[in-house]
Amino acid sequence: MHFVKAHGTGNDFVLLPDLEDRLDLTPRLVQALCAPHLGLGGDGVIRLGGGHKHDGDNATEFDVFMDYRNADGSVVEMCGNGVRCVAKYVLDRGIVTGDICRVGTRAGVKVVQATRESDGRVSVMRVDMGAPVPGNVAQPLEFVVGDQTITATATTLSMGNPHAVLIVDDVAAAPVTTWGPVIEQHAAFPQGTNVEFIAVDQPDRLVGRIWERGVGETLASGTGASAMAVAAHLLGLAGRDVVVSLPGGELAVEWADETLFVSGPAVEVAEGELSPAWLAAVGAA
Repeated sequence: MHFVKAHGTGNDFVLLPDLEDRLDLTPRLVQALCAPHLGLGGDGVIRLGGGHKHDGDNATEFDVFMDYRNADGSVVEMCGNGVRCVAKYVLDRGIVTGDICRVGTRAGVKVVQATRESDGRVSVMRVDMGAPVPGNVAQPLEFVVGDQTITATATTLSMGNPHAVLIVDDVAAAPVTTWGPVIEQHAAFPQGTNVEFIAVDQPDRLVGRIWERGVGETLASGTGASAMAVAAHLLGLAGRDVVVSLPGGELAVEWADETLFVSGPAVEVAEGELSPAWLAAVGAA
């Protein structure tokens, strides 16, 4: 089984090319691949499925499908960093020609515009993430951490997947690993939620950290950066075009009238073949 290890601003994935749609991507295989010491390690696994065209009034066309699973094996609607890694894979190898790739996701088709280096390889990509769906600008939350009852306020929205954004004074000291998992599973979010903690440095720049649903704290997230930017603007703290600084790097977010764009890098670290003996040992052969 062929794999590619890739990341977008430190948000890392195991890519499994499967353009003929033959692979059964089980939770057990995903968990084994993402294990940091016993597997390849990663925030998630992406199966690259074949492109499709459905004729009719609701025609949907895409070049490749992003079948994304979190590290715990759960199915996810969309991943903004992952979609850039998928586009890079097919564009660099000529599977899709030109500089535009249409990636199918469970949150719709995402159009990716690539910028190439002098050697022709893709470096930075601009993704049309679609329009955000605002929820509650000031969602009150009460929850228990240890023996302490916490009252907090979050701005909720969807970028094809759910987000709850909290404003903090100091991102470095934010209670990401204590509040994050509790808010993720709060009763206000029946399907769970991603949780972002942000501080706004300037109207065009903010700093954040992310607790990703089904993963834990991650170095970056494309949909998370989008949610941060939208929340900051809705709260009157930032404009519509911002740079989001995350532990893994920076992403540029542009919130246009009808959609939202995220620009950032995608990097391939390694590729190879999974050991048949390892696959058999984890029950995924």
